Amino acid sequence: MIRKIWDKVMNREVISYLIFGVLTTLVNWVVYWFMVKAGIDYRAATAAAWVVSVLFAFIVNKIFVFQSYDLHLSFVMKEILSFTACRAASGVMEMILMVIMVSWLKMDEYVSKILVSVVVVIANYGFSKVFIFRKREEEPL
Repeated sequence: MIRKIWDKVMNREVISYLIFGVLTTLVNWVVYWFMVKAGIDYRAATAAAWVVSVLFAFIVNKIFVFQSYDLHLSFVMKEILSFTACRAASGVMEMILMVIMVSWLKMDEYVSKILVSVVVVIANYGFSKVFIFRKREEEPL
């Protein structure tokens, strides 16, 4: 039974999502680091790193993870707006969960960050699979 669950969960899509998630995090950190080293305020660097990493994540998730190849402008705009809105929602969820765990429940901030990160990764995958890159009945020509 555990083997069946493992085979169902660990497929090409999930593995590639995790790999590109690590790369997205790396993009975020690298952009932030370069901007701070260039003398840019950490707040502006954080915002810019988020924008660049969300754009990177959108592209790799669209093409490599969920294999959504429709490039019609209206369709891509709908996907990118949904993707950005879902990432903003998961960012708010992350902040709320961190406050609950650290401030209210008095949990260790690093343990909380790890637990919240797992929840956010699962939520982002679900948002992407269900709302953003869902398979349509007919692919356009």
